[in-house]
Amino acid sequence: MAAQKSVILYPSLGVGHLNPMVELAKLFLRRGLAVVIAVVDSPDKDSVSADAIARLAAANPDIAFRLLPVPSCGREDYPHAVMRIMDVMRVANPALREFLMGALPDVEALVLDMFCADALDVAAELGIPSYFFFASALSYLAIMLRLPEYYPTVPSSFKDMPETALHFPGVPPIRALDMAATLQDRDSDMAKARLAQCTRMLEARGILVNSFDWLESRALEALRCGLCTPGRSTPPVHCIGPLVLPGNTGGISERHACLEWLDTQPDRSVVFLSFGSLGRFSTAQLREMARGLENSGQRFLWVVRNPPEHQSNSAEPDLGSLLPEDFLERTRERGFVVKNWAPQSEVLRHPSIGGFATHCGWNSALEGIASGVPMICWPLYAEQRMNKVLMVEEMKVGVAMEGYEEELVKAEEVETKVRLVMASDEGEELRQRVMVAKEMAVDALKTGASSDVAFDEFLTDLQKNRTSTEKLAT
Repeated sequence: MAAQKSVILYPSLGVGHLNPMVELAKLFLRRGLAVVIAVVDSPDKDSVSADAIARLAAANPDIAFRLLPVPSCGREDYPHAVMRIMDVMRVANPALREFLMGALPDVEALVLDMFCADALDVAAELGIPSYFFFASALSYLAIMLRLPEYYPTVPSSFKDMPETALHFPGVPPIRALDMAATLQDRDSDMAKARLAQCTRMLEARGILVNSFDWLESRALEALRCGLCTPGRSTPPVHCIGPLVLPGNTGGISERHACLEWLDTQPDRSVVFLSFGSLGRFSTAQLREMARGLENSGQRFLWVVRNPPEHQSNSAEPDLGSLLPEDFLERTRERGFVVKNWAPQSEVLRHPSIGGFATHCGWNSALEGIASGVPMICWPLYAEQRMNKVLMVEEMKVGVAMEGYEEELVKAEEVETKVRLVMASDEGEELRQRVMVAKEMAVDALKTGASSDVAFDEFLTDLQKNRTSTEKLAT
């Protein structure tokens, strides 16, 4: 009896890229396919720790994890963290090739993270069908596929025309300053590398996207009509989401203290503030946020991390020194401050949560939508400013925290936006729109619905390749 073929998932560095791949793996498993997640283990920064892999493996025993040890890039002075990630993934190609050769002929396909474009060369060499898994917004994909030809036509780098509105098929106008930081300087090595990556995405057999048709219908239509890649062929795009973390991850059995506190609060009465694993604010900004929350009069659950200027960002923050004097005492009846981490997916699903202040990372945006929670959009890095535009202007599931591009967002703005979402007619209208989005997200994943059908179409393409390969072999 022939061995079962496996789909190999290949994430980029960091848990933020690995977690969506784990959720994708579960989708394959539900369809009866074997899955292996090949994780790069590099001595350079941002590698996923062995402990994190062990926790994920324990929580997901049907998923096989394989660590690929790779050498250091031998460089430390990167102008941007993304350059380091791309270098590490390029250095990892020999280890990936060795792993795949050892697994042949039982490899069904290779599914790549968007930062792993160089692995296309390995897949082509070994004759393995390759696909991309785009874990960001579909509208962002539409922009990125258009950029290689679009950027050379604008008069200057985005950084030199910050207030200029940029127009892309299927998405609302985006100010140049809201484009990703890696693309601001057109002449930089970083921007050139990113544009080269975008061009290479067209070499894949297809692109799986963590979104759903209803949420980004205009962008999907633009992609399918070829408007994003004029004169070039666009691979089939399959919206298979929303794939979001389940309520209790990593095999943790004890409930977090913040959930116990939420149990005692009225329904939809608490605003949750959480800004991702890399989201850090200066001490001055933390104090403005604290004053805004206090003056809003609303209940809050706030995840606080050490400011970036602190030497040890992993250590527990000293809330007494970071926040205004006696803030914790004055707000103890209606506020709960968590140090470093809270179980976000569980928190957002709690009935006491009525609003979510977020950095607009796509995983967080989808979790907010899937939970039916209106959002206050405070983008910090990467493509989050673009996501903010999409969430506010296109999807209409959030409001923007004005001044995020400035050095300091004032307490008055924090107070205003918290009150708007939690205690105004406008906030109630926003909540109703997000609840519709939640219902559509649930519907998209049902048997026979859009995301289910899209995954079936992807599997049909896999089957066609398998059949043609078997015919060639005989």
